[in-house]
Amino acid sequence: MTRKEKEYDDIPGTFVFDADRSRQGYWLNQFCISLSKEEGRQAFRDDPEAHMAKYKMTEEQKQAIRDRDWNRLLELGGNIYYTSKLGAFDGIVFQDLAAMMSGMSREDYRKMMVDGGRSPEGNRYKSEWEKK
Repeated sequence: MTRKEKEYDDIPGTFVFDADRSRQGYWLNQFCISLSKEEGRQAFRDDPEAHMAKYKMTEEQKQAIRDRDWNRLLELGGNIYYTSKLGAFDGIVFQDLAAMMSGMSREDYRKMMVDGGRSPEGNRYKSEWEKK
């Protein structure tokens, strides 16, 4: 499924989980939800490829799972709350996952959030980057 470009796609570092992404990521999210139960976790431990094959994911989605490419999972329709189940499967706490997705250390990410978050300057629109 190809997504139609949306106005908010210009926001850097953001993949809005809209209706299109929800449809695109349905099977990816079903896979991730399966990891919330021991039966699903064990099946994934035993044979990751066989467990992924139970869900009608695209090859790109399966590769993003193999690579643990957290941002790509969101871009391909993953919901952060569901994809975090894969992180938890790997023993990654949510704060560390968010730091990795931001390209920061846990300490730098925590400090940024405690200090009020990322500055909006230069982070409002991707199209601003092209003008510089």
